[in-house]
Amino acid sequence: MHDFADFSDEDLLASGETEAFGVFYDRHARTLLGYFARRTRNPDVAADLTAETFACAIKAQRRYIATDAPAVAWLYTIAARRLADYQRRGAVERRMRRELAMQTPPLGRDDVDVIRLLAEDAAHALLAELPSDQREAVAGRVVAQRGYPELAAALHTSEDAVRKRVSRGLATLRRRMGAP
Repeated sequence: MHDFADFSDEDLLASGETEAFGVFYDRHARTLLGYFARRTRNPDVAADLTAETFACAIKAQRRYIATDAPAVAWLYTIAARRLADYQRRGAVERRMRRELAMQTPPLGRDDVDVIRLLAEDAAHALLAELPSDQREAVAGRVVAQRGYPELAAALHTSEDAVRKRVSRGLATLRRRMGAP
């Protein structure tokens, strides 16, 4: 039996061990749940997509090959596909459920609150990794939904500079999450 705690994500996936995948899951499940919660704004869907993503990752683990990209980028590539599939099929499934009067059992209130907090934690953790000028611009524009003129005045710079900071910050976040 190995102690996988000190293994890199790449080594965990390459090992093919069930326990190693469990460590990988523990490292990334909360952040992935937050990723889905922010994109779907639905805790039930976020929980389902997280489970689907890890189920797909378990199946694909034997084909995992380490590259220059971090292993978590591999996970977020799977997550992006699950999200795209959900968005494509989601409208059809929701319409069918309404027509058939089917209900998905809702998550408990505590679970919903935890998933919402995870979405906020994930966003704050990702923002914290950005350079301060990009972090301020992205937080102001995306999180606080402030306009470019207002941000430019608050940050004592031009609107073009704020737009560039937001653009660069978002591009960095997309790369870190493994999005194209």
